[in-house]
Amino acid sequence: MKNIMTITPSNTQEDANNKANNEIVATESSSGEIENHPFAPVLPPNATIMMMGTFPPTSDKWAMNFHYPNFYNDMWRIYGRVFFDDANYFRVGDEKRFDPERIRNFMFERGIASCPTVKQAIRETGNASDKNLTVVTPVDLDVILPQVPKVATLFTTGGKATEVLLGLLDESIAKSKHPKTNQSMDYPYQWQDADKKKMDVNNLTLYRLPSTSRAYPLSLDKKVAAYKAFFERMGKL
Repeated sequence: MKNIMTITPSNTQEDANNKANNEIVATESSSGEIENHPFAPVLPPNATIMMMGTFPPTSDKWAMNFHYPNFYNDMWRIYGRVFFDDANYFRVGDEKRFDPERIRNFMFERGIASCPTVKQAIRETGNASDKNLTVVTPVDLDVILPQVPKVATLFTTGGKATEVLLGLLDESIAKSKHPKTNQSMDYPYQWQDADKKKMDVNNLTLYRLPSTSRAYPLSLDKKVAAYKAFFERMGKL
């Protein structure tokens, strides 16, 4: 495993998965019950990078039926500023919601996949806080990676998603060795075929980017700078 690298920001799913993934097992607002992740992965066949978060807020907080659905989460504002210099690029007029089709089309055009690290979870306090999220079933990369064969880089949007992905490796990694925000490391995931036979290790890289939740103590400008530096490094800008 190579040394962890640090990104220094500059100052300047598809239809087959929808049915299974769009059912929520439990009442959204209650705690202690298992929920399925409600959104199918977005997996453009030409994707070279894949964004990986954890779990959305309860449905009463959704402004759209798509990844990062809370209007007050800044993910799509950050994408708007990074790629179009317009925080409202993906917003629907003056409405408090974003346009999921415009976002999805953009991701297919730019070759950016999005897949949650968590398939099933329990909200211990009934909200979207990662620190109170118990992961029941993590993502099955053996199913996801073959659908995006050009993906060489996974990027997480916070510490919990990073922790879940590192927990899928054959060799455990001490938490002290996990990448910090704006750092990267090798991700030697060994996937299995349908017969559970171990296949070649994928030469993947894992980057950890800042959470886009407003609860994360970093200014929007600094988050934009971090994401811009990453996308430049990935050749997306």
